[in-house]
Amino acid sequence: MRVGVLTGGGDCPGLNAVLRAVVRKGERFHGDEIVGFEDAWDGVMERRTMPLTVESMRGLLPRGGTVLGTRRGSPYDIEDGVDRVQATMSDMGIDGLIVVGGNGSLSVASKLFTDCGLPVVGVPKTIDNDIEGTEVTFGFNTAVQIATDAIDRLHTTAESHVRVMVVEVMGRHAGWIATHAGIAGGATAVLVPERPFDIDEVCDRLVRRQQRGRYASIVVVAEGALPREGTIELADREVDRFGHIRLGGIGHLVAGAINERTGFETRPVLLGHVQRGGTPTAYDRVLSTRFGVAAIDAVHDEAWGQMVAIRADQIVRTPLEDVIGRTRTVDLALFDGVAQVFSA
Repeated sequence: MRVGVLTGGGDCPGLNAVLRAVVRKGERFHGDEIVGFEDAWDGVMERRTMPLTVESMRGLLPRGGTVLGTRRGSPYDIEDGVDRVQATMSDMGIDGLIVVGGNGSLSVASKLFTDCGLPVVGVPKTIDNDIEGTEVTFGFNTAVQIATDAIDRLHTTAESHVRVMVVEVMGRHAGWIATHAGIAGGATAVLVPERPFDIDEVCDRLVRRQQRGRYASIVVVAEGALPREGTIELADREVDRFGHIRLGGIGHLVAGAINERTGFETRPVLLGHVQRGGTPTAYDRVLSTRFGVAAIDAVHDEAWGQMVAIRADQIVRTPLEDVIGRTRTVDLALFDGVAQVFSA
């Protein structure tokens, strides 16, 4: 078979490992030709490709990012975009297309399958870990490790200067990174999108901690965390060309509010895209490899419109239509029973 593959949305540790697995299983076991489309759906519409072979993928298992490049966007945003995707698939003899992406990319894949019968297989990708249908996504483990390492380092400087450090991590709609990094890093408070926070409660916790002789604290806040109405005034946020609110900055607001209410010297730390970059952890390399192998096998089973996933450590398939438009949020039993208890 002639199989296409693209990587869409934000970059993520483990993307190259997925591509490598698709190529190795496809070429060596199925005798496939793998065609990589550059820059996500743009590459499909514009027929910009690069050949992917076992030889060309050597050494990429530990490399972050994606050799194919990635962008956000959809063929549905362009007047003749869908027709161009169909024409590319037909004219280039592409028998199936593997779409490695997050909620946006997988939504496009699902719609193309439903509308046009495009032969697609999805692979879930996001460091936010918020895709339904799978218990974990690759890149999440790496992001948590990076955030935890940063928190470990911040503990020592916070203790040296008797400061509160507010660490802002990624997590637009779900606080998985904040929750796990907060638990692993021993944070004093964890603020997530799933649970609007009361800044006065946070400050009370910091004050009680100081009264017990703990003079330095770490507060972890997800970028999408929101204060309870009437507690902190949020400035109007810009919207990008895809209609997404531009996040980032809640850490500065929280740090300023803590300083104002308690008088404690407080510093905000924005980890930002550091969480996306660099070498994937061993766990993410293994998960990415399993997803890549499962994706090329799904192509040969003609399991179109399906997404590979992991549940109870077993690789499974789930319909894309059951995944899109939904967000897998943090288990509040984990948040309330662990993160909040051990940060109290």
